[in-house]
Amino acid sequence: MTALSINLNKIALIRNSREGNYPDLIEHAQRCIQYGANGITVHPRPDQRHIRPTDVRQLAELVRPISEIEFNIEGNPFAEPLADYPGLLALVEETHPDQCTLVPDSNQQLTSDHGFDLKVQGEQLVPIIQHIQSLGIRVSLFMDPDLEQIQLASEVGADRVELYTGPYAAAWGTDAFESLFQQHQAAAKLANSLGLGVNAGHDLNLQNLGKFAEIENLLEVSIGHAFTVDCLNMGMESAITSYRALLV
Repeated sequence: MTALSINLNKIALIRNSREGNYPDLIEHAQRCIQYGANGITVHPRPDQRHIRPTDVRQLAELVRPISEIEFNIEGNPFAEPLADYPGLLALVEETHPDQCTLVPDSNQQLTSDHGFDLKVQGEQLVPIIQHIQSLGIRVSLFMDPDLEQIQLASEVGADRVELYTGPYAAAWGTDAFESLFQQHQAAAKLANSLGLGVNAGHDLNLQNLGKFAEIENLLEVSIGHAFTVDCLNMGMESAITSYRALLV
């Protein structure tokens, strides 16, 4: 069964809009786990617009004793430290997540919107990947469903790829949808043949997830924005139950 990892960035964004600690991010994560989530994902950025370094540390402490729950930290490994943001690698070294997903987003991006170009950044990533793996942490690379790039992901030593599903989601209900689904399916098949695990994420929701989950050997999906909206509409327990039902 495909694992459901809940991305808590939007909950942190709501909290940060006021002073104080409401909603309580750790309490929210506990409830996600209680209701059936398989993992927790965070994407700390240098500007701390949502997830803060203290959140990462507290979530690591929450998840560490729960063997069946995975903690996934996403981020740009090249982002410089800023104020009390120590940098992605420093946070990963300190908190030892189960998985580190490397993402090529800039500080100015609203959200992640493209995968790595490993023809450009592959050599830079090799020592970073090796260092993270030496800590006993799985490394996933955020990738477009481009077959040449998936091949390169294997060559630079990644353990998994996370397929960027933004265009797939945007094409839902259009003539371009089936072609984009086939691209993701082909990319996943190639990744599996190269020994890479396959994750997916970005704009997946209750409408488009069921189709995407038809992809063979899909190990994990990370869902945050749509899940947060669905929690408002149907409650957290019902939302998690509904997502889990699509991940057969």
